[in-house]
Amino acid sequence: MEKKAYITEEEQKKCRRVADVFVELEDVDVVVVDAGRYGFVKLQYYTPPIGFENDFTFTDSIKLFDDLWEEWLHTQLIMLAKEMKIDDVDYDDIFKCLPEAKQNELRGRKQHYAELAGIETG
Repeated sequence: MEKKAYITEEEQKKCRRVADVFVELEDVDVVVVDAGRYGFVKLQYYTPPIGFENDFTFTDSIKLFDDLWEEWLHTQLIMLAKEMKIDDVDYDDIFKCLPEAKQNELRGRKQHYAELAGIETG
């Protein structure tokens, strides 16, 4: 029986770079693992003894980047909301409440991460 690969070697290398850029997400229960010929799997919300509640498989580095970027940004916004004592966490509203300099800093971080991962963002 022939083993089918669901991700190209080139995409696997790109996905590895993306996962490495966002390794800090492991601090908030998001882990990205290389599943070999199946692609990369994002595991989320670990609860012992059950394990991870969510899993998502990626074979495209841009989709993986976009997903992990959203995770990273939402994590930052949640922390900022706590600092600002905002209880209702709506990501767009929190972002709009931030000073323009902080908004620009977060936007710039996306470009920085994209460069580190070798991803073209639009």
